[in-house]
Amino acid sequence: MTKHRLNRFLGADGKCFDVAIDHGFFNEPGFLSGIEDMRDAVATVAQAQPDAVQLSPGMAKHLQSIPGKDKPSLVLRTDIANIYAKDLPQYLFSQIVENAVEQAVQLDAACLCVNLLLMPNQPEVHARCVSNIARLKPEADAAGMPLMVEPLVMQDNAKAGGYMVNGDLALIRTLVRQAVEMGADVIKADPTDDVGEYHKVVEAASGIPILVRGGGRVSDAEILQRTTDLMEQGAMGIVYGRNVIQHDHPAAITKALMAIVHEGMSPEDALAMMQDLSS
Repeated sequence: MTKHRLNRFLGADGKCFDVAIDHGFFNEPGFLSGIEDMRDAVATVAQAQPDAVQLSPGMAKHLQSIPGKDKPSLVLRTDIANIYAKDLPQYLFSQIVENAVEQAVQLDAACLCVNLLLMPNQPEVHARCVSNIARLKPEADAAGMPLMVEPLVMQDNAKAGGYMVNGDLALIRTLVRQAVEMGADVIKADPTDDVGEYHKVVEAASGIPILVRGGGRVSDAEILQRTTDLMEQGAMGIVYGRNVIQHDHPAAITKALMAIVHEGMSPEDALAMMQDLSS
């Protein structure tokens, strides 16, 4: 049954564009930009028809209440953390929601998503994430629910603010490998500073599909070119959030990225298509 849901999540070509709109789960004011009204945000993204939309348990209803067979698959975010502020709180946590797998089945999700965080000088957070994955994996397997693990190598919060990519190849590929060793069915991974080395991250995943996360907001030309380069290096797709939901034309950028991921469209043609759709 896990394979059946993966087929729904990844698509006929084994590739996927998952739009992450779960940022409000983490209690950071800056994360709400572009998703103040989740009903509108989900409807706009769903209409552009990416492969999947990543949502929290409380917001999944806005996707799953859309009638018809053509809406994107649901990826259910299973863990909540307080590790994204520039000034970290005294007590850090990464907590799985109760009955995550059962909730995913009830919501007709195609995949779960859980973090594997590596923060400077915060080994207890990494340990908690390992415990979370170890708990979720057998429950997910029993229910036939794919588990997407999100290995995040984070910069120092005081230096870069929360949720910023470290970009170090050695750290990223090692953490990706740990996620695979723990039984991940799909990996949502950081991009490396040198995109030309990303095939080494793909190699470390040993056949498990890698979807690359987008990180902070960048220009259209940059995100389209980076996506092309990552796909050429062996990535099987992308998981972008802010580069879609904070875009002036989220539906247009979604369609452009879908064309790169699934059709191999050049970044130049994708940019032209996006501009036509936005006019």
